[in-house]
Amino acid sequence: MSTTEEIPFHLRGNGAPVFEEQTITELRVTGTIPAELDGRYLRNGANPITGMSDHPFIGDGMIHGIRLRGGQAEWYRNRYVQTPFIGDPNRTIIDAGPSLTDMTQSKANTNVVGHAGMILALEEGHFPYALDGNLETVGPTNFDGVLTGPFTAHPKTCPTTGELLAFGYGVLEPHLTYLRVSADGRLVQKEIITVGGPTMMHDFNITRNYVIFMDLPAVFDLDMAIRGEMPIRWGEDYPARLGVMPRDGNDSSITWYDINPCYVFHPMNAYEDGTNIVLDVARLDHIWRDGPMDFPPPTLYRWTIDTVTGRVAEEQVDDTPAEFPRVADSVVGLKHRYGYSMAVPSTDAFADPSLASGIVLKYDRLTGQRSSMDLGRGRVPGEAVFVPAAGGTNEDDGYLMTYIYDAHTDTSEFVILDAASMSSEPIASVQLPRIPFGFHGNWVSAAIAD
Repeated sequence: MSTTEEIPFHLRGNGAPVFEEQTITELRVTGTIPAELDGRYLRNGANPITGMSDHPFIGDGMIHGIRLRGGQAEWYRNRYVQTPFIGDPNRTIIDAGPSLTDMTQSKANTNVVGHAGMILALEEGHFPYALDGNLETVGPTNFDGVLTGPFTAHPKTCPTTGELLAFGYGVLEPHLTYLRVSADGRLVQKEIITVGGPTMMHDFNITRNYVIFMDLPAVFDLDMAIRGEMPIRWGEDYPARLGVMPRDGNDSSITWYDINPCYVFHPMNAYEDGTNIVLDVARLDHIWRDGPMDFPPPTLYRWTIDTVTGRVAEEQVDDTPAEFPRVADSVVGLKHRYGYSMAVPSTDAFADPSLASGIVLKYDRLTGQRSSMDLGRGRVPGEAVFVPAAGGTNEDDGYLMTYIYDAHTDTSEFVILDAASMSSEPIASVQLPRIPFGFHGNWVSAAIAD
């Protein structure tokens, strides 16, 4: 890769991978880390070990983590998830062979969650990979042999029951399987769900009583996989619909609702409102219609499913491009007032992050107001994760955590921000080496990881 023209767009600037696995214990902190924070902020992302990948979604998983305890930042670590691709970098994830049938062939590069004493690195086509508290890889897990197919990168933890609700989609049949993991980590329910074909179902929704599947027109194409291309295309004739199923239900208990063609990588949240089900989502008009990098800007929409009439109302909430929507973990599946998103920089800003204005958005769904936190030009945040403050009484009493890349210094920092005030001045920041742009992360409390 001797010239810029030979480097794929997604690997330029702060998309470029880092190769050294570091453990740093002498960390410079500005401000005061709240003493109540006892756990790890972890974030996953695609970081190709060879330095090259054909698409932003297929680099090797690398976890970046910071350990907080007693008002101190004890360490920063970054570790590759030790999948078969690390031992053999010449393997390919895009094929019509082992990657479709061997569920250990994961890149483990999309999300990282904590549940029932486990830290799980997730990628939606294969088994989860378990990590220890120091981010070292334990290995793939199939929940004592009960899991036989893929596991989503976006499971949901129910704040009421403690269950981890999930699903898996497959290029081969079954194309969709619902999964329910108990609060103590046992896979206790597995249901095959009938859908129209092999589609990429990146995420889903839960409410107090239901799960909602998004069966949308991102269709797998085995011929494209055989040619070594990103094997997903926009299916103009594939109907878009939402499937509502009781959380302990099965295929026969789903009701499907038609919606306008679109794609959603990430919902903000869903909840029940009488006989209606409300979903706030980051909606795209389409994906991969004109090629493997065709991603129109996502904006916040609200879908309201009327379970009596069978109709779905669609409302655009905001026209500002934004992604990675989140709510407080305490209201996942319940009625939320506040949601947080990362404003999507322009294409020019991705090529030159010094042009970007790093903005985190906060939506008040009760008043309809939107506020924003401007972190400064050239300071690009990732997904903002909400962590509650001790003794908080309001839904937004807590902290937003993320990594920020500073294009002016080519370094990164971990920041703790005030979610209630949305002040752009961090409560605390920790100086770090450059952390490439990534995907999803979570706060994993010491009660889970220690």
